[in-house]
Amino acid sequence: MFLLYLVLIGASLWFIAHYWLKGLFFNNRFFWTIGGIVVLFLVSFFYPQLFEPVKVLFVVFLLLLVTDIMFLFAFMGKPVASRVIAERMSNGDKNPVALQVRNNYPFTVRMHLIDELPEQFQARNNFFSGSFKANEEKRFNFFLRPVERGAYHFGDIIIYVSSLLGFISRRFNSNVAEEIPEYPSFIQMRKYELIARDAQTAEAGTKKLRKLGLSLEFEHVKEYTRGDDIRIINWKATARKGGLMVNNYLDERSQQVFCVIDKGRLMKMPFAGLSLLDYAINSSLVMCNVSLRRHDRFGLITFAEKIGTVLPADKKATQLQNVLQILYNQTTRFLESDFEMLYKQVRANVRHRSLLILFTNFESFGGMQRQLPYLRMIAKYHLLLVVFFENTELKDLASKKAKDIEGVYVKTIAEKFMHEKKMIVKELQNHGILSILTTPENLTVNTVNKYLELKARQAI
Repeated sequence: MFLLYLVLIGASLWFIAHYWLKGLFFNNRFFWTIGGIVVLFLVSFFYPQLFEPVKVLFVVFLLLLVTDIMFLFAFMGKPVASRVIAERMSNGDKNPVALQVRNNYPFTVRMHLIDELPEQFQARNNFFSGSFKANEEKRFNFFLRPVERGAYHFGDIIIYVSSLLGFISRRFNSNVAEEIPEYPSFIQMRKYELIARDAQTAEAGTKKLRKLGLSLEFEHVKEYTRGDDIRIINWKATARKGGLMVNNYLDERSQQVFCVIDKGRLMKMPFAGLSLLDYAINSSLVMCNVSLRRHDRFGLITFAEKIGTVLPADKKATQLQNVLQILYNQTTRFLESDFEMLYKQVRANVRHRSLLILFTNFESFGGMQRQLPYLRMIAKYHLLLVVFFENTELKDLASKKAKDIEGVYVKTIAEKFMHEKKMIVKELQNHGILSILTTPENLTVNTVNKYLELKARQAI
């Protein structure tokens, strides 16, 4: 009889929770307690003296359950949660996120929070739990590392609140859904601002050189001293001053720097979650910031089987923002890149001698040789720096000790491809083309150091 009564009460509670109080959920403590009471009722069938105490226990449980429901639904206090996140996220970096939660109940509760992350993260375990005193506010901090550019849709923050009794939970939805754009790595760009400011890095030890000389870039007028070139005497200033005055010049700083990004199928290869294209995009954004701070004009070219975006070189204040918006929308193509078309576009759009930093990838010596004639033609008119990638997975395979015949084959093939990468560097060098063979994670620092080195040598 009591078992039937228990089933009816349970069914009634389920009906109320499902159709009336949709925000009510039963916790594990409820099921463990109700299961224990059921077991005691079964035991009391064989030991009748236990029947009365079990009935009392069951009534106490019902009273506690009703009290728990009253605590959560009778008070009007509603917990409030908000998400603290930047207006945009940085690709490939750890972006800080915080959940700000406040308990508006006049008593202590326990909260379980679920933050609905964008589908790009494929994460369903972003849970936070904690005990909150009356009117207490807490902050939960975590980091997100996006690896895909685009729009990220954050959902609501779901809060499950339970009292100290812990039999049930009440669900609240904080309507904080928002869309956050994910841009190329502007965090990495800020990291290298110091390099742009003093032109010095610890990794390569490059140092800014200030060299006076004849150039088109005027600095100031000074008094003539022995050893100054008489050809730079400023006769108008001499007449006004009554003594010899000479013009002082600096080596021209405002050169053109172009980042040329290959969007072909070889740039789709992933390392540490990011594609080679994303590494090249992040590095190009840093190069834009560094070159603008070094008073150079920066431009951008993207290409694959057809030309993509061509941004003329400039050093205006809005150039960095223009580059950021262009890089945000770049995607990998799945066809072979056309270097002949690239040469034609460079000849048509880049009229003055410039530094061209070409981000591409060659997986074999033969693949490079097919494009070498076009690279040589570009290098005739511009200072060409070819940046391609070292396959870190091949490096790991080559460094492992072979344990069987298959391991020997794998190790030999890996060493062969690594040797071809070094041959590519040497072949480019033989034709007067600068090159950088780098791991994806060291791409930015190696590229910036090479640029500063070329500036110090006045190669551009």
